Amino acid sequence: MKLSLGPLQYFWPRERTLAFYREAMDWPVDTIYLGETVCSKRREIGTREWIELADQIAETGKDVVLSSLSLIEAESELGVLARLVAHGRFWIEANDLSAVQLCRSAGLPFVAGPTLNIYNQRALAMLVEDGLRRWVPGVEQGHTLISELRDALVEEGGVMPELEVIAWGRLPLAFSARCFTARALDVPKDQCGFRCIDYPDGMPLATREGRPFLRINGIQVQGEEVTDLAPEWEELCTLGVDMLRLYPQIEGMQEVVARFDTLRRTHEIPARLGARNGYWYGEAGMRMGETSA
Repeated sequence: MKLSLGPLQYFWPRERTLAFYREAMDWPVDTIYLGETVCSKRREIGTREWIELADQIAETGKDVVLSSLSLIEAESELGVLARLVAHGRFWIEANDLSAVQLCRSAGLPFVAGPTLNIYNQRALAMLVEDGLRRWVPGVEQGHTLISELRDALVEEGGVMPELEVIAWGRLPLAFSARCFTARALDVPKDQCGFRCIDYPDGMPLATREGRPFLRINGIQVQGEEVTDLAPEWEELCTLGVDMLRLYPQIEGMQEVVARFDTLRRTHEIPARLGARNGYWYGEAGMRMGETSA
């Protein structure tokens, strides 16, 4: 089973981001996703630099995928996406149907990101015809739903694309045209001052009772818990998962990658470090279970 380093969901300083990926070039991951998926105002690294970084990483022998925004609201954002597609060397992670359309027109293979909302086998089959080669199910789609969709697709004569499952990281739950970070800090979205750079793992949000609840990340809302599917290794193998996605975090990411690499080489089930994903079991997302030490 392969490992991927998912796209960076947070806004880090330019040098910290570049240093992270320089380190990641030596990690035992097979695929690295690059690009901004949350907010187009985050310009510490521009489109040209993302592509240059992709070229550098590809020279190490790793596969690279350029990720698109999850919520496209302006012509300028569509123009950035068009430049990514026009580069032509790398697959695109399509997180919006605009990306699907551009990839289809260019004849470029693409990955269906978790925000593309694929809930039945006919939608998946149609996208495969358009160039879909790898599917990342939405965070709320557990193993039963994925298994049923796969079986229905095969029964109807369809071809199942590669299956990539989010196995580590805070789950991206929702996106909005409004910026949650700006609102929390009582500043206008257009004058946010890029304050989300002060929260490299998202801004914690607690309930009125003080219980940790969510993470605010610009226009994105994440779950508070770091989901961990490593203990579900045997179930992932039975399901036919081809790739495990590990979302970057500011500290300890090399150790996270090493843990999953050891798992796939030895098949020795590790103790749970993150939370149990309630969605994966068809339960309410809040039923994540306790985080282990």
